[in-house]
Amino acid sequence: MKSSVMAHLVAHYPTGPASLEVGRELVRAGVSFLEVQFPFSDPTADGPAIQAACTQALEAGFRSEDGFALVETLTAESTVPVFIMTYASVVVSHGVEWFTARAAQAGASGLIVPDLPPDYDEGLYAAGRAGGLHVVPVLVPSAAPERVEVALATEPAYVYAALRKGITGAATEIGAENITFLEELKERGVHVMAGFGIRSREQVEALHGHADTVVVGSAFVDVISRQESVSDLARELVSGPAL
Repeated sequence: MKSSVMAHLVAHYPTGPASLEVGRELVRAGVSFLEVQFPFSDPTADGPAIQAACTQALEAGFRSEDGFALVETLTAESTVPVFIMTYASVVVSHGVEWFTARAAQAGASGLIVPDLPPDYDEGLYAAGRAGGLHVVPVLVPSAAPERVEVALATEPAYVYAALRKGITGAATEIGAENITFLEELKERGVHVMAGFGIRSREQVEALHGHADTVVVGSAFVDVISRQESVSDLARELVSGPAL
């Protein structure tokens, strides 16, 4: 049975047309969700691989409208839900209401903006609800209980559980603290997406039964940078046990 995997790709990396083909390959390989990152020049959570990909995309002239066009094509061709991931500056510079409305128009299912938490969100959660988008709060295992409650008070359908602090990229050890955190979130009735440093089928299997979906990002970007097949990695990851 297939595992539920959210595959992360950087819009316009390595080129605009190539990023579209990456998305198509991931869908054909059986991923359950796509997370399309709109590049930003000063990210807070991206490791070296994703930072380099974003830099290359920006230097090639990426604009947000390129990202929306990519999302529009992917959602027109497939029923796989697409979530747009980016940072506060990108959203706020366009205007929160405009950005959420444009994301909905493009067919996105939701938004992941790690540096716009629910109580400092510039109106993102309200705008998302108004536009029919899932705005996904990001939580870490070390989050204070009151921060978890603030996030869950928005009644999200999805929560992104970042399995450790810091930047993504390096492999994450799946330990007792991670598992306890995921179990506590699942008990609250939300769809738990667990990510940060997931690079292998063994890690996906370690999360079996504890998360609803596993998010894989840097591993795919690394494969693209080496001009290898993202399909092969995706098929390996989704061929494990159902979550």
